[in-house]
Amino acid sequence: MDRFAQHAELLANIHANLDDLEKILNFAESEWVAEDLVYRFWHGSMKVYALQNATTDIHTVLTKLTPSNGAVDPDFATIIQTGTGKKFDLSVNDDWFNETRPIVDAFFHARYMLSMAVKYGRTLKEAPSTLPSGWAALLHLYSIR
Repeated sequence: MDRFAQHAELLANIHANLDDLEKILNFAESEWVAEDLVYRFWHGSMKVYALQNATTDIHTVLTKLTPSNGAVDPDFATIIQTGTGKKFDLSVNDDWFNETRPIVDAFFHARYMLSMAVKYGRTLKEAPSTLPSGWAALLHLYSIR
């Protein structure tokens, strides 16, 4: 399958899942997720660990969009892996920034990709030949750029 066909398949997958993508994005951007849980990082609260749930939900839905012969970018997978699956214990407080920043980092990257999928799912009728930056980022996410 050529790349343009993969681009079209990705867009079709986004269109087919747009309602779910929008619901998850609305949840991720809500006061009690993006606003409160990122604040918890800055406040030094273990509640930042709850951000992993939103990141995992986003990752799951993004993975479903993968076109045939595409694959989630290994760097994105690493960001998600290093920012999820973490359990709090008191030793985290000794190196709070380095221990918890990957949680926030993974959330921000996942939310960005989700927001681009929603944006271009709403605005594109067909895969473009001239690539807007956010669409190009999605193509990189699925290793089809």
